[in-house]
Amino acid sequence: MRRAALPVAVAVGAAVLAPGIAVAQGEAAAQGEAAAQGEVYCTPTDPGLAELSGLTVIGETVYAIGDSGADDRVAQLDPSCAVTRWIPNPVDPYDVEDLASVDGRLVLADIGDNDRRRDTVGLVRLDPETGAGDLARLTYPDGAHDAEALLIGGDGRPVIVTKDGAGSGVYSTDVAVADLPSPGPTALRRVAEFVPDDTGTAGGPPLLAGSSLVTGGAVTADGTLAALRTYTDVYLWSVSDGDVAGALGRPADRVVAAPARPQGEAAAFTAEGDLLLASEQGLDPAAPLPPVDVLRAADIAPARTSDPTPVADTEEAPAEPTSSILVPLVVAAASVLVIVGVTALLVVRVFRRR
Repeated sequence: MRRAALPVAVAVGAAVLAPGIAVAQGEAAAQGEAAAQGEVYCTPTDPGLAELSGLTVIGETVYAIGDSGADDRVAQLDPSCAVTRWIPNPVDPYDVEDLASVDGRLVLADIGDNDRRRDTVGLVRLDPETGAGDLARLTYPDGAHDAEALLIGGDGRPVIVTKDGAGSGVYSTDVAVADLPSPGPTALRRVAEFVPDDTGTAGGPPLLAGSSLVTGGAVTADGTLAALRTYTDVYLWSVSDGDVAGALGRPADRVVAAPARPQGEAAAFTAEGDLLLASEQGLDPAAPLPPVDVLRAADIAPARTSDPTPVADTEEAPAEPTSSILVPLVVAAASVLVIVGVTALLVVRVFRRR
């Protein structure tokens, strides 16, 4: 019977742990997780795109930018992903991590902050025809954050989603990008929290939880569909009245697994509503540049009608525990049961020796 003490405790722990794992997997399934899909749109060859971190489309023209160290210029691409011209960044960048557009102007998201020490982040508004531009600085209400996703909805307001593994903050302003003062700063408001699922989808850099880190965002030209991507997956929301911030405050309408790439960070919708996904080269500098993938509009349409009721911001009303919280708690409970079982076994041995 002494031998049974530890196995029984472990078995009880496993029984408790199993439902927690089922919850984590069940959330993605409930939101419509789809198998990896898509096709190659084009393949970049210019070494200046090795750090490709942001994409946007104006009309039929695709623009791309790299992140820190390669963010001093924007590439204009042809349909084969060849660079037709480079447009200088009119502002000395700190760390541009995403690219968006509004009213024919490019918006460079200088929001990267790996060390979380910046007092302000910034949006660079750039006219792709003349090269003229300016900087609008922004401040977070709760300290520095690293971020890689910028979305601009039909209402013109910028939405920044941070790159925090435990839950990404969603921040916005009360004014449209075009009306942000230069240089500012303008205060951001925290409007919601987004917690990606642990989907287990393959892809992304090694040794990182690729499915939990937000790396890019995009909105369709008509403002009715928003996307956030991680290294491995794409989350999609129907948007009403151009309110992207409000849409991100509720569960995604659909989750689609992205094609496995070394370091997928960029996303942009074409005029037809197809979604382009792009990746950095990754850790191997000798490897060919990854292709730009495309997910067709028909394959990423939301699977259900959106619930118009937003989820309250976590600063005002704590959200219900998610799988990312429940699983560690269940693991901790299972560990306690194991410790209790081992302790009981030792006590039995001590008393028998007496």
